[in-house]
Amino acid sequence: MSTAQQSQKSFTAQLKKVYGFYTGGFVTFVIVLAILEQMGLPRQTIGYVFLIATILLYAGIGIISRTNEAAEYYVAGRRVPAIFNGMAVGADWMSAASFIGMAGTLYLTGYSGLAFVMGWTGGYVLVALLLAPYLRKFGQFTIPDFLGARYGGHVPRFIGIIIAILCSFTYVVAQIYGVGIITTRLTGVQFEIGIFLGLAGILVCSFLGGMKAVTWTQVAQYIILIIAYLIPVVWLSVQQTGFPIPQLVYGQQLQKVTKLEEKLIADPKENEVRKIFNDRSAAAAEKLKDIPKAFAEGKAALERAVADAKTGGDAAAIKKAEDALTKYPKDEDAARRAWAAERNLSARGAPMSRHAEAFAGKDDHARDVSRRNFLALIFCLMVGTAALPHILMRYYTTPSVREARNSVTWSLFFIFLLYFTAPALAVLVKYVVYNNIVGTAFASLPGWVQSWQAVDPGLLSIADVNGDGIVQRAEISIGGDIVVLATPEIAGLPYVISGLVAAGGLAAALSTADGLLLTIANALSHDLYYKMIDPNAPTQRRVLLSKILLLVVAILAALTAAQKPADILFLVSAAFSFAAAGFFPALVCGIFWKRTTGIAASLGMLAGFGITFYYMTLTQPWLRHVFYDIPRTTPVTNLWWEIQPISAGLFGVPLGFIVILLVSLVTPAPDRKTQELVEHVRYPSLKAA
Repeated sequence: MSTAQQSQKSFTAQLKKVYGFYTGGFVTFVIVLAILEQMGLPRQTIGYVFLIATILLYAGIGIISRTNEAAEYYVAGRRVPAIFNGMAVGADWMSAASFIGMAGTLYLTGYSGLAFVMGWTGGYVLVALLLAPYLRKFGQFTIPDFLGARYGGHVPRFIGIIIAILCSFTYVVAQIYGVGIITTRLTGVQFEIGIFLGLAGILVCSFLGGMKAVTWTQVAQYIILIIAYLIPVVWLSVQQTGFPIPQLVYGQQLQKVTKLEEKLIADPKENEVRKIFNDRSAAAAEKLKDIPKAFAEGKAALERAVADAKTGGDAAAIKKAEDALTKYPKDEDAARRAWAAERNLSARGAPMSRHAEAFAGKDDHARDVSRRNFLALIFCLMVGTAALPHILMRYYTTPSVREARNSVTWSLFFIFLLYFTAPALAVLVKYVVYNNIVGTAFASLPGWVQSWQAVDPGLLSIADVNGDGIVQRAEISIGGDIVVLATPEIAGLPYVISGLVAAGGLAAALSTADGLLLTIANALSHDLYYKMIDPNAPTQRRVLLSKILLLVVAILAALTAAQKPADILFLVSAAFSFAAAGFFPALVCGIFWKRTTGIAASLGMLAGFGITFYYMTLTQPWLRHVFYDIPRTTPVTNLWWEIQPISAGLFGVPLGFIVILLVSLVTPAPDRKTQELVEHVRYPSLKAA
C-alpha cells in the first residue's frame, strides 16, 4: 500500500469516528430537548433552539473547513471517500422539494407522483453509466471546464456558464423558499424574515470554505435529515399497524385508503360540496365574460341589500349586508382577479381521484394526457439529474475514478432511504385525514389544523362550504409542502419531533442551496473570470471573488424567493428541464462521439435551452405574467401536445441532440488533440486518479 493510500485510509477512519460521535451527540441533544419540553419548555423556545443550534453547527464546520486553496475550495482537495461523498450527494440531492415536497406530491397526486421517484432514481443510473467516471477522469473543477476543454474556445464555455447559472439559480430559489417556510414554522417570524434568517445558515459554510466546507456540512446535514424524516413515519406506521417498517405496510394501508375513497366518492354530502364549487366556478366564469357590467350589477345589488336592511332595522342584517359590501372588490381589476380565482374552483369540484389509480382522468383522452405527462416528467427528471452541475461537481471531489463510481452507488442507497419512505408516508397521512379529520365536527378539529391554517392558508385551509358543521373531504384544501412538516403533530408526537423535522427540512434545503450557490459563484469566478478574462489571476483573488459573488447571488435568490414565484416542486423541476436540455446532449456527445464539434455543441445547447425556456414562458402562470403581462389566474390553453410546463425539457433534449448531430456532420471534425482528450476520458482506468 502506497503512502497516499495509507493516508487516505487513515483519513477515512478518522471521518467515521468523528461522524459517529456527532450522530451520538445529536441524538442526545434531541433527547435532552424532549425532556425539557416535558418539564415545560415553550414550543417557540424549542423552535429557536433547533434553528440556532443547527446554524451554529454548520457555521462551526464552515469555520473549521475555511480555506483559500483552489483545490480545497473548488473540489475539497479530491480526497472525499466514496461513502461520505455518497452522503454528501444524498444531502445535496434531498432538497426542500425532495424532503418537503415529495410526500406531499404523492399525497395530492397518488400514482402520478411516482414519476418523481422513478425519474430521480433513474437519473442516478444515467450518472453512473454516462457521466460520473468520465468527468472524474477529466479531472477539472466544473462542467464549463469540460465544455471549454472538449469543444475549444470560449463560446461553449460561456454558454455553459450561462446555463449553469440559470438552472442553478432557479433551483436555489426553490430551496430558499423552503427555508422561509421552515424557519417561519420554527420561530413564528414572517415568511420574508424567515428567508433571510435561513440565508445566514446557507452562507456561513459555503462562504468560508467552498466545496470543502460544503462537503463536510452536507454529511452532517444528511444525518440530521434522514433521522428527522424516518422517526415520524415509523411512529405513524406503529400507530396504524403495529409494525415499525412503513415501506412494508404501504400496500396494507393503501387498501384501507382505497376503501375510504369509495365511501367518499358516493357520499351525498361530498357531492353537495363539489356542486357548490362548480356552481361558484360557473358563476364566476359568466361574470368574466363582461366584467364592467357584472361589477356594476353586483355592487348595485349589495348597496340595495344594505338599504333594505337599514329600512328593516335589523342590526344583524345590517351588519351582514355591510360586511358583504365591504368585501366586494374595490374596482374592476380586483373583481377580475377575484372572479378568476373563483373560476378555478372547478378543480375542487371535479370528481375525486383515487390514490392508486394510474393515469386518472374523466375519459380516454384525459387518461392519455395523464399518461403522456407521466412519461414526459420521468424523462425530464432522469436526464436532468444526469446533467445538473451541482450534482456532477460532487464527483470531482473523490480520490479516484473507482471512488467516483462507488460513490454513485452509495448516493443511490442514501437517497433510497427517503424515496422509498415517501410513498408510505403519503398513504399513512392520507389515512389519518380520511379516517380522523373527514366527518369530524369543525368545533372538534385537532390543534394542528388550527396552527397550520395560521401559518399559511395556502398550506392548509378547511372551510364549512355547505354549512353543515361537519368536515367533508372536498372542503379541505391542503398544500403538498405541509405533509412532511405536519406529520409529527398528525401522529401526536411531542413538539420536539416537529422541531426535529423542521430542522431536517432546513438541513435538506441548506445542503442543496450550499452546493447550488457554490456552483453559480464558481461559474462566475473560475469559468468566467479566471478562464476567460484574467488567466493570470492569483488563487487568493479567485477564491475571494467567488465568495463575494456567492454573497451577491444568495441575496438576489432570497429576494426572488420572497416573491413566491411558484411552488417549490415546479421550480425544482424547471431547473431539471433547463439542465437536461442545456447540458445533457452536449455532455453525452462530447464523451461518446469524437466527431462532435464545438459550434455544434454551442448551437445544440442554445437550441435545447432556448426552446425549453420559451415553452415555460408560454405556459407557466408566473412566467407568463412576467414576460407577457398575462394574469396568473388566466387558464393556460396553449400547451403543446398538452405537456405541462414542468416537463418542458421534453422538447429541448431531442432538439439539442438533433442540432448537435446535424451541425457536427456539416462542420470540420475536431483536431487530433481534442480527439485524444475524448479517448483519454472515454476509457478511465478504475485504478486511475
